[in-house]
Amino acid sequence: MTLKFDIQPSPNATSDKDRAAKLVDPGFGRVFTDHMAIVRYSQGKGWHSARVEARANFPLDPAGAVLHYAQEIFEGLKAYKRDDGGVNLFRPDANARRFRDSAERMAMAPLPDEVFIEAVEQLVRIDRAWIPGGEGSLYLRPFMIASEIFLGVKPSAEYIFSVIASPVGSYFKGGPAPVSIWVSENYTRAAIGGTGGVKCGGNYAASLRAQAEAIERGCDQVVFLDAVERRYIEELGGMNIFFAFEDGSLSTPPLGTILPGITRDSIIALAKDAGTRVREEPYTIQQWRTDAASGKLKEAFACGTAAVISPIGKVCSASGDFQISGGVAGPVAMGLRKQLVDIQYGRTNDPHNWIRNVA
Repeated sequence: MTLKFDIQPSPNATSDKDRAAKLVDPGFGRVFTDHMAIVRYSQGKGWHSARVEARANFPLDPAGAVLHYAQEIFEGLKAYKRDDGGVNLFRPDANARRFRDSAERMAMAPLPDEVFIEAVEQLVRIDRAWIPGGEGSLYLRPFMIASEIFLGVKPSAEYIFSVIASPVGSYFKGGPAPVSIWVSENYTRAAIGGTGGVKCGGNYAASLRAQAEAIERGCDQVVFLDAVERRYIEELGGMNIFFAFEDGSLSTPPLGTILPGITRDSIIALAKDAGTRVREEPYTIQQWRTDAASGKLKEAFACGTAAVISPIGKVCSASGDFQISGGVAGPVAMGLRKQLVDIQYGRTNDPHNWIRNVA
């Protein structure tokens, strides 16, 4: 399915001077571009009214379904400025597939992959001047909400799909620094048969109390254990996790109750390209503590779209704290991070054809 987007440039676009000032230090998710893409859905009509227009508030009725029954999903990906001035998208097809899978799990109308990608590309084209140089990028947030006006527990018959964009600087000032994480023993993120494997807002809302607990304990992030035995590592509040061992192998928790991260999948592919043995298997918090103490575990790192790869230096819990490899960033994490970032910015070979150029 293809839709023709009606392009309506904003009559009040940000001036070059004001945009340049905002791009000096945009932070993350605080500054937004001039436009947004929108496509609407209704039963009987399907997806329609595709357009790119000035970024503005949505008119939402107080009985809008998303406000009461939380039918909402989203994605996150980035556009990168190449040294030659061109623009790269990294694996937008994978984001489109995951978005469709999330919609099906949440009983929402699945958006065709080609419409997802076209919406993203059209927004990047009209707002490409907002892409920072250097290690900055344009963070793209596609999302869908249920918009039917009713009260009653059933799937909505109407939806709004939209894409907004936010210029972001380098996630780490002065390079990636190891983070400390808190092991949540009071809260869980997902259970078998739940929504842990899809990207819906409710998953993140459920993680906020545990994340606040981590901050209260002086940690940067929280890591969740499984909901059944409370022993197995699952993922951080918004990132997947990897473990690097002295025999050169990598391990990461298996899919099922965790998000199938695109950065996670990319790391697995690049590691296998290099001949690294990668295991997707359960790993307990006790084993993590034991392996860190014995030296069998050399590194641990989290991964996701925003930070790419973030080394983990310290693990804190009610049972005591422990460090990993002296609390410093290790060569495995940093090597994979450089390889991935170089592909994203077009600085090196793209062995898997992950890059999509935006004309």
